[in-house]
Amino acid sequence: MPNSVSTADIQHFLNEDVGSGDLTAAIIPENLRAQAQVITRETMVVCGQEWFNAVFAALDPAVNIVWQVTEGDTAIAGTRLCSLDGNARALLTGERTALNLLQTLSATATVSRRYADAVAGTGCKVLDTRKTLPGLRKAQKYAVACGGCHNHRIGLHDGVLIKENHIIAAGSIANAVKAARQHPGIPVEVEVESLAELTEALAAKPERIMLDNFTLDDLRSAVALTAGAVGLEASGNISLANIRAIAETGVDYISIGALTKNLQAVDLSMRIQLAQAYE
Repeated sequence: MPNSVSTADIQHFLNEDVGSGDLTAAIIPENLRAQAQVITRETMVVCGQEWFNAVFAALDPAVNIVWQVTEGDTAIAGTRLCSLDGNARALLTGERTALNLLQTLSATATVSRRYADAVAGTGCKVLDTRKTLPGLRKAQKYAVACGGCHNHRIGLHDGVLIKENHIIAAGSIANAVKAARQHPGIPVEVEVESLAELTEALAAKPERIMLDNFTLDDLRSAVALTAGAVGLEASGNISLANIRAIAETGVDYISIGALTKNLQAVDLSMRIQLAQAYE
């Protein structure tokens, strides 16, 4: 199970939906057993199986789930993703929470796959950002990797990213980087908005420099100016339409908030196929 999946998280997700009890599922006989299947109505990259499984395990460990696809697979519209067998009430109660997780993480992985494919062969890595859905940071970052892209820092605690407001508050790029060095072993990145600021940042010797909203010509100039001395990350107004051209300038990384924030959940359907009383 991915490290992002925790029993506490799953219980929180269920509590949000179930509250004091599933009033609708209670109309179903307690001893009714059911079979169901989940189908995708659109092409997708499968991601979130363990979250899906964990929802039903929390409700009834006896629910059996058999997957017909593997995590990271591309599934075309109409594909049966999995089959379920177990207590009907448990299946009905867990349906929405399980599908919410599966369709959201699969959407993240699907978008990530498109961006990863767009830069294939350039040597440039596509990164996510902290623009994630609250409570799903680690899960979405797992989905980004599942789709073939890469993770930036997890949060504010595992990397220093000095942006415009930090520079203003510190007085200069040099001051900001110097202050950041009080955390030995933690990588320092500086965001710049011009070639002049890039020159200032290079003198401060961070591990990476983010080039915010640079033109293609300025990106090429930045690559030539740094000559591999520091990692370069392009960011700002990047889409599938222009990412290939940006990657071909020679930058090392491209960070894209849209991997995790501009999502349209994958259209999934879970249908009960057979229901019968336990013998």
